[in-house]
Amino acid sequence: MGDGVEPESSDSLRTFGAVLQALREHAGLSREEFAEQVRFSKHTVASVELGRRMPDESLVEASEGVLGNTGALRRAAVHLMRQPGLAAWFRQWARLESLAITLYTYECRMLPGLLQTKAYAEALSEAQLPPLDDAQIEERWAARAERQKLLLERPNSAFSFILEEHLFLRRTGGADVTRGLIDHVLEVSEFRNVEIQVMPVVQEAHAGLQGPIRLLETPENKWYAYNEGQESGQLIADAKVVSVLQRRYARMRSQALTIQDSVSLLQRMRGDL
Repeated sequence: MGDGVEPESSDSLRTFGAVLQALREHAGLSREEFAEQVRFSKHTVASVELGRRMPDESLVEASEGVLGNTGALRRAAVHLMRQPGLAAWFRQWARLESLAITLYTYECRMLPGLLQTKAYAEALSEAQLPPLDDAQIEERWAARAERQKLLLERPNSAFSFILEEHLFLRRTGGADVTRGLIDHVLEVSEFRNVEIQVMPVVQEAHAGLQGPIRLLETPENKWYAYNEGQESGQLIADAKVVSVLQRRYARMRSQALTIQDSVSLLQRMRGDL
């Protein structure tokens, strides 16, 4: 299915936030006072307490220090990463992704989860082996739809996607599904914080032939990369490796069609269906 199988439930985020707020209030700290002590913004603390944002590991650790080192927050944070529907190898990346200020994605296998429609995701699930039942397919889509809220809820985060033209030419799920998919991608491309480029099928120079690339930048300006295979994934923190992938992605941005030409191509492809 790609993208690891997807994120934690919003209920668990709200539960963690409620625990954090209760401990903060028990310590007699206002949200502003607490934010100053843990060295995060008041806005970030509020987002976590209201269950709108995944807690960063450094926030969890700082909060423990300020609130008495009870271990309650550490245990609650671990529980967040054990929710059904989230592949074990995807957990670290999902947490980082929910906090990222920059996210780059190059895909040559299927449309990234952040851009999929329900019909497209269901077509992928229905073709999966071993087979999935209806409940599993619906659960996967619900989780993916929840994750897609990142595009709207993080308007100050920059998202870049480079997509191979053949992902649309394959017509996964049929012509109707592909029409809906292209319409959705065109709609998302209008978001101010999203850039979508198409890599044409005919391209003599291509820096991404080694496979998909995912990169992100944290609020602390640290970069990570992620590679995912058939049944495994790898979070990459090695600065040298990340640098190589950054250079490849930068080269691909110059090799792919411009944003405007990518939109024009997708519109033509939509008209040909």
